[in-house]
Amino acid sequence: MEKQESFNKFKRFYQDNKRMPSYAELADLLGYKSRNSAYKLIKHFIANGFIAKDTAGKIIPSNLFYSTKVLGTVEAGFPSPAEEELSDTMNLDEYLIGNKEATYMLKVRGDSMIGAGIMEGDMVLVERRSNAKEGEIVLAEVDGQWTMKYLRKKGGKAFLEAANERYKPIVAKETLNIAAVVIAVIRKY
Repeated sequence: MEKQESFNKFKRFYQDNKRMPSYAELADLLGYKSRNSAYKLIKHFIANGFIAKDTAGKIIPSNLFYSTKVLGTVEAGFPSPAEEELSDTMNLDEYLIGNKEATYMLKVRGDSMIGAGIMEGDMVLVERRSNAKEGEIVLAEVDGQWTMKYLRKKGGKAFLEAANERYKPIVAKETLNIAAVVIAVIRKY
């Protein structure tokens, strides 16, 4: 069995069980006759950066553990011949998240941001910060209520604007506090 196929089975075990396999479980999973073969494979995975060990010596996922293959580009305009070549691998967390400690996801409810391509049921990745630039999509508390809208300014006064003409701009009566800025939208088809 090739090492990539072994690693895929290893990852599937982790996804299904929410934990790393023991050496005995890995040997059984891969059809090895001894735990020593599993131990050697784990050493190979660690040496290549796919997994790591924590300070207690337990096996943990590394950044490469979650990487996804990048196969090139796709034409979104006129059709062109398709070329598939492995150009790199990418960890989606590293690509999307600049500040892990301040980043979290929220599930979208409502249709006020459909003009920005944000639909009900989508997940938005937001970065916690109290300041935002005009035109950014923000998570804000307005007079004690939470919403996600474009931050706009007029005459030095901030207000929120939906990306759906059915909704009127929101001007705070008392307080408008920016809690986070939307940095990505995630949609599963």
